Amino acid sequence: MDEVSQVISYVAYLLPAIVVGIVAYFFFKGHTTNEEGRRRYLVQKEAQKHVLPLRLQAYERISLFLERIDPNKLLVRVKPFSDSKEDYENLLVKNIEQEYEHNLTQQIYVSPECWNLVNAAKNATIHVIRQGAMHKKDGNVDKMREWLLQHFMEEVSPSQKAMTYVKKEVSELF
Repeated sequence: MDEVSQVISYVAYLLPAIVVGIVAYFFFKGHTTNEEGRRRYLVQKEAQKHVLPLRLQAYERISLFLERIDPNKLLVRVKPFSDSKEDYENLLVKNIEQEYEHNLTQQIYVSPECWNLVNAAKNATIHVIRQGAMHKKDGNVDKMREWLLQHFMEEVSPSQKAMTYVKKEVSELF
């Protein structure tokens, strides 16, 4: 009996120590997790200070790109140097492609949906320019330009559609 009471007294002394150990373990585990989350938040907040200006600059450059390839502005800015429609068509497409290549790196800072829309706007603009050159086979460069301007006065250009999405995405940053 003496041995049984001695074992019970040992267990009675050890039980509070085990309970305190378990409570301390869960307390420190929760505290460590909380501190890790807080540090991660602070690092992310600090990184955001540096990344946000870069993202805004990327959206600015994409906006400028979309404005520059907008057919209404492109046709006014890029004048034909000859009477050949094919030469003018190639000049317009080359101008769009150069603008695109100049802004290609901006895709890193924008969402994939936004970049896909910018790509689609570029491709749709090129498609309509090629369509305008084919549509006015019997006319000259001025007739082609007139047809393109008329076409984009009647409907929203791909650049304007993409610009609307870019503005929406930028507004979500704030």
